[in-house]
Amino acid sequence: MRLQTATRLGLYAVLELARDPARTLSSADLAERFGVSTHHLAKVLRTLAAAGLVHAERGASGGYRFTGNRRRITLMDIVALFEPMPGHRAKEPGEDTEIGGALQRVLTEIDEIAEATLRSVSLETMLRRPN
Repeated sequence: MRLQTATRLGLYAVLELARDPARTLSSADLAERFGVSTHHLAKVLRTLAAAGLVHAERGASGGYRFTGNRRRITLMDIVALFEPMPGHRAKEPGEDTEIGGALQRVLTEIDEIAEATLRSVSLETMLRRPN
C-alpha cells in the first residue's frame, strides 16, 4: 500500500500532536519538523481539524493541538481521511485479462492485509513503541 504524501503528513502531524495533547504547535513548527512547506501542511491540518482530531487556536500563540482519543483512534482512521476507499478506484489497463485479474486479486489481498493492520494499531500503541 502506497500512501499519498498528504496521508503521511496527516499521520506525522497527529502522532506528533498526540504525544502531548496539552501542547500547541504552529503549522510552521510542524512543517519545519517534517521538512515540508507550511502551505501543504496547512491543507492537511484543515482536514484533521474538520475530522475533530486537532483543534486550531488562532492568535500570536496559536497553533494546533490534539483533541482526539489516543486509545480509540487508529492509523486507519487517519489514512481514511486522505486515501480513496477500497473499491473506489478506476480500472487499470490489463485488469480485464486473465493474468491482470489474477494479479489484481493478489494486490487487493495485500491492500486488505495492510488495511487490517492499520485498523489494529492505535495512536496510543504507536506512541508507546520504542524509537
